[in-house]
Amino acid sequence: MKDIVKPIVVLTVICLVVTALLAYVNTVTSPIIEAAEQKSAEEARSEVLSKADSFEKLDPKGLPENVSEVYKGSKDSGYVVIVTEKGYGGTIKLIVGLHADGSIEAVKTLLHSETNGIGSKVVDNGSGYRENFSGKTKETYESVDSVTGATISSKAYKRALNTVFETYEIIRKEAAQK
Repeated sequence: MKDIVKPIVVLTVICLVVTALLAYVNTVTSPIIEAAEQKSAEEARSEVLSKADSFEKLDPKGLPENVSEVYKGSKDSGYVVIVTEKGYGGTIKLIVGLHADGSIEAVKTLLHSETNGIGSKVVDNGSGYRENFSGKTKETYESVDSVTGATISSKAYKRALNTVFETYEIIRKEAAQK
């Protein structure tokens, strides 16, 4: 009986010590990680809406389900919208900066799981595809050609942008009512 109890007690103590150490490390690192994420998010907002010095988080009513965050840029510079869409390989998450007139300043991919070399030609920030949308409006963004071989990813990208334009209309209507 002693041969069975002793290993169980030793393993239990080891598990408790490791659990306590992991909890301690988590409490020490989580504020650091959160601060880094906030800084990264602020930099991404500034990248897609360059004239804004700061951003105010908005909570408009009736937003599409796949819009997670909306910000108004300072100095009436425009808006930033974070949107997700289902692509070929999974979720595509974009951050889009819109000028006050509703035209796109910039688009940046925050997250994607598209196929490397094919769908990634659409969503990779260095691919050049996103630059095609700068200056485009709700009426003109569809004129950007899809990437050959990545039709599903290209369509998902454009669906996400359509959602951003819908969000812009909701924001503008809400602002007009105030």
